[in-house]
Amino acid sequence: MSDYIEINKNAWNKKTEIHIKSEFYDNEVFLKGKSSLKNIELDLLGDIKGKSVLHLQCHFGQDSISLSRMGAIVTGIDLSDKAIEAAKLLAQQTNVDIEFICCDIFDLPAYLDKQFDIVFTSYGTICWLPDLDKWAAIVSKYLKPSGRLVFVEFHPFIWMYGNDFKTIAYNYFNSGEIIEGNKGSYTDRNADIEYSTVNWNHSTSEVLNSLIKYNIEIKSFNEYDYSPYNCFNHTIKIDTDKYQIDSFGNKVPMVFSVEGIKK
Repeated sequence: MSDYIEINKNAWNKKTEIHIKSEFYDNEVFLKGKSSLKNIELDLLGDIKGKSVLHLQCHFGQDSISLSRMGAIVTGIDLSDKAIEAAKLLAQQTNVDIEFICCDIFDLPAYLDKQFDIVFTSYGTICWLPDLDKWAAIVSKYLKPSGRLVFVEFHPFIWMYGNDFKTIAYNYFNSGEIIEGNKGSYTDRNADIEYSTVNWNHSTSEVLNSLIKYNIEIKSFNEYDYSPYNCFNHTIKIDTDKYQIDSFGNKVPMVFSVEGIKK
């Protein structure tokens, strides 16, 4: 296996500098109080005031801070040191008290030893992980008994396609690492950065069975015919925070959500 951790850390360090300044993340509006969370996860989260939340793969902290603004006690972790530096600064600017930890998700037990009411992770996270059994073990380890997993992710159906969404380019199932060279970012296709990435596709059955294996009881599983982010090529906007691939329309799933309870 490639040294995927260092390769991806370098990629996200480069992307973070672009993302912080981007219209996509709109930090100016965020700093004024707008939540970065979308309706899909907000509906699953419900009232989290006073709840402890572990936010896995938190990028530069907007969602973590949004959770904190809802009254949660939040710990955020991410692989990218540039993202965690930015997250700490953003927390200071928004006057919220959040613990941010920079580490690979599988190394988290070396940095953190407590359990949480909720483990939260969303949108483009598990594709960076080679082993979902190890991921589910981390989720389970950090949940209190009867604690909740709230997980929203892009649908594996979408990851089968190339960027033009005209041909199936990748296996729906996890057939091993996918190594790619990249330019720009989903926030700015023309951004002046180049980097490599290593990721993996994970089928729906792999996701659900890994959680079940580690004593996470699935309470709900839903699929959505839109993305709340305009982060793909050839999209059309159908409503506020709702985007579809133009040629696919409402015929395919773009996002799924899982709510699980630790037994």
